[in-house]
Amino acid sequence: MARIKGVSIPTEKRVIIALTYLYGIGNTTAKKILEKAQVDESIRVKDLTEDQINIIRTVVDEYTVEGELRREVLQNVKRLKDIGCYRGLRHIKRLPAHGQRTKTNSRTVRGNVRQTAGSGRRALTKT
Repeated sequence: MARIKGVSIPTEKRVIIALTYLYGIGNTTAKKILEKAQVDESIRVKDLTEDQINIIRTVVDEYTVEGELRREVLQNVKRLKDIGCYRGLRHIKRLPAHGQRTKTNSRTVRGNVRQTAGSGRRALTKT
């Protein structure tokens, strides 16, 4: 198994798919990385030579991925919270920050807990 930026990428998958296992690399970025490294995107990871893997590593090092990217995103959100701007307040209240409606939906941000009011009557139990 090849390791890039501390992440083991699967050997049986095609390189373009395997690169997306890194946080911060999607299909488009993976395609650009392979173009820059001059590696065929249809080749499997197990068929890569050590030289090709090293070239891919050097190209990936130019991008902000994995721990660095996670840290950067957390710092950005923390900065928004500290300065008290609207988006920061939305993050603090755990509500959508990009103008979505909250009367319905917004379950992803608020958590998948549905609080519905019952009728107040207890269900009849069979005896």
